[in-house]
Amino acid sequence: MIDKKTFHPLNYIKKEEYSGSMEGMRYMLKRVKGEESDLIKVTIWPEPYGVNKTPEEEKQSIEVPLNEEGVGQAADWLNEQYEEQKERWKGSLRKSWV
Repeated sequence: MIDKKTFHPLNYIKKEEYSGSMEGMRYMLKRVKGEESDLIKVTIWPEPYGVNKTPEEEKQSIEVPLNEEGVGQAADWLNEQYEEQKERWKGSLRKSWV
């Protein structure tokens, strides 16, 4: 689980993509242009592949504000998705798309 007290990737996200994984669930936080202001696009997908090699239908995304509150929302969503889809993530540790 992501600990919101130590999850502080905002300055990094402003310049680069930020990625990580939790027991079969991979994720990426990326700065994107919104209609009114920049946002953080949060994307999750199952292991074993990176985001570019994973089929689009295997990915899920949300967008949150590009600020500390948005980072907190991203962490909450990542933790929720990990818990809600735990079997999917654990199963992906053995799965391979060939």
